[in-house]
Amino acid sequence: MASARKETVIVGAGIVGICCAAYLAEAGHAVTVIDRTGICEETSSGNAGALAFTDMLPLVQKGMIGQVPKWLAAPLGPLAIPPAYLPRLMPWLWRFFRAASPARYETSLTAQAAMMKLAEAEWLALMDRSGTRSMLREDGSLELYECTGRFEASKPGWDARARFGVAFRHLSREEIAEYQPGLSPSFTHATFVPGWKTVADPKLLGQALWAYAEGKGARFERGRVERVGAEDGRPGVRMAGGRALRADRIVIAAGAWSHLLVRQLGDAIPLETERGYNTTLPGDAFDLKRQLIFSDHGFVITPLSTGIRVGGAVELGGLERKPNFARSRAMLTKAARFLPGLKTEGGREWMGFRPSLPDSLPVIGPARRAPGIFYAFGHGHLGLTQAAATGRLVADLVAGRAPVLDLSPFSPSRF
Repeated sequence: MASARKETVIVGAGIVGICCAAYLAEAGHAVTVIDRTGICEETSSGNAGALAFTDMLPLVQKGMIGQVPKWLAAPLGPLAIPPAYLPRLMPWLWRFFRAASPARYETSLTAQAAMMKLAEAEWLALMDRSGTRSMLREDGSLELYECTGRFEASKPGWDARARFGVAFRHLSREEIAEYQPGLSPSFTHATFVPGWKTVADPKLLGQALWAYAEGKGARFERGRVERVGAEDGRPGVRMAGGRALRADRIVIAAGAWSHLLVRQLGDAIPLETERGYNTTLPGDAFDLKRQLIFSDHGFVITPLSTGIRVGGAVELGGLERKPNFARSRAMLTKAARFLPGLKTEGGREWMGFRPSLPDSLPVIGPARRAPGIFYAFGHGHLGLTQAAATGRLVADLVAGRAPVLDLSPFSPSRF
């Protein structure tokens, strides 16, 4: 007699949760995804749209720490910390700066490189299976520098990528216009990365993948999960209002809110919230050829099917503070300076919460004290990029198979 289908509840309908749902539904699980808003309606709706498979450097990469004092001195610059939030942030910052030690840096870099290799393979395969390959754009990226000193400072990072097979080409001032006409002449150097990919629109991609998972039997339930745990020996969640759901397996993929749930299971994960901002302009605002990366200023400009998105920066300010859209406007002002022909009217401002861990690696693995509950969160800037790989790894874990990747660097117990 055939065995009954396993009941699996996924908490969170962002891109990571949706990819987990797709993989588990493909494997025959009865999947229920729970989210307080909808499918890719929050942070996954407004990201920069990059499948950044070549971006394996930890956030505390060499050279960044020297930039921090300068950035913090500019309230609307690439990195901001509201003064009232700083005491609460100090333990996370201490772990973040410790991640810069050579041994920890190398561990994170190696693990991230392996994750990126898996992510690229899994994304391409999932897109083919789900019929979403037409939403992939393979135009590469252009990273821009305004002086020789900043370009030279970037080279150790490019050398580190080269160790893992990343292809790139450094460009002179004269070559830049071939890759993106209309840029300010202030840019003296650039680096073109042909393997960098983007998607037509991250929210639309997530919703298309959900349609695929739904076609495999996955279902969605709108609601707020307030508690997670086990009762009568079976994992379960309790919703706002008191309703309880039981399952054979639970996957927590609730992004920046995940640590609040896993704390109930005895796992203290040092997750912090990077608040990211953007403005999406009409599609005719500029003739953009590919994603442009302004790393010294902490933002990117991306051509999407739904417009041109100018966004990035980091505000370490938690989940409760009101958005400071002056940050969006500051990036837009810079973008107009860097692209003199950019039309800045008619934009839509947005703010989202990136779930960030101090070593730049996500948490993927089983809860330490709660059998049947698995974690899939903390991807920082790379949630879209690593979502398909995370879905594959979670499917392996839920099935009791050895994962295709060594998960020890991503273990919840590493903290």
